[in-house]
Amino acid sequence: MKAADFVLKNTKQLKDKGVVHAQAPSNIALVKYWGKKDEQIPCNPSISFTLSNAVTKTALHFEKTKNPTSEFDIEVYFNHERKKSFEPKIINFFYRINQYVSFLNNYQFKIYTENTFPHSSGIASSASAMASIAICLMEMEKTGTDDMPLEFYNKKASFLARLGSGSACRSITNSVVLWGKLSGYRDGSNLYGVPVSPVHPVFQNYQDSILLVDKGQKPISSSKGHELMHHHPYANQRFYEASENAIDLLHALIDGDLDSFIKLVEKEALSLHAMMMTSKPYFILMKPDTLQIIQHIWAFREKTGLPACFTLDAGANVHLLYPKKHLSQVREFIQSELIQYCQDGQVIHDEVGQGAKVLS
Repeated sequence: MKAADFVLKNTKQLKDKGVVHAQAPSNIALVKYWGKKDEQIPCNPSISFTLSNAVTKTALHFEKTKNPTSEFDIEVYFNHERKKSFEPKIINFFYRINQYVSFLNNYQFKIYTENTFPHSSGIASSASAMASIAICLMEMEKTGTDDMPLEFYNKKASFLARLGSGSACRSITNSVVLWGKLSGYRDGSNLYGVPVSPVHPVFQNYQDSILLVDKGQKPISSSKGHELMHHHPYANQRFYEASENAIDLLHALIDGDLDSFIKLVEKEALSLHAMMMTSKPYFILMKPDTLQIIQHIWAFREKTGLPACFTLDAGANVHLLYPKKHLSQVREFIQSELIQYCQDGQVIHDEVGQGAKVLS
């Protein structure tokens, strides 16, 4: 589909006021997205696991205004408190999507949102937040449409979410999602995430224990990190490597090849942080305890032979990935060896989920 296919043609039947509730999960990239072009177009394809428990819940209150203007009337509340600092990002998001959901200027919006995980600590809070808002807006749009196919609904929700936060397009539907054009994969798109299906049964209930090394806000935002890829000396090689890794990872996910999965996922995590450490200016988001956890995971895998591996997002926290059948052994390992490196001993135990949903 093309961007023009998502332009809303009719807004006459929309409700005058109401509220929509939705939730969307975070996702953890296995092949990393790092570097983008105008309009949130990725410089390389990425593949992610959609999570289940780490979610953003959003209530979108809307009421038609008597005097529409070119500006947007938005209030944002996070954990029940007004967050004016969040509002410029949402306003910028609405400007980006206005041509595709042209009713935005006609309404006053109050957005109430909360997370089940720490905000701005490298667990893709922007992704889950923007995806949940996109679902709410699609629910508004759907009320003025006689028949909206589910495939179109999901693609447009993913398309809109991407314009708020690139990785948000991977938080709409399915357990494994590809975003970006990929050689040999005809369904891949730069405009929205595409479900990867079928995948081997071992990956359909995969576990992700998120070890919270640092729950504080990152010193450098992901947006700034993406900007630094524009003149990065190793950018082109990185984009090529990510594309090759994406192809290989798709084969591993389909075939159930855990050895290849582990090597690719850990390599991708370290490559992401290598790009940060070789940017101009350079920066480090890992903490000493991040490295301690990685070393312990490697030793545990060597000692037990269990297929546990790590990945990192743009932050210090470690995602420990493993098949569900090894849950008890890995959880025991976490409690005995890794919990000491987690801030306040905090771990979020999650697993692969199926995407966003509307809440009653």
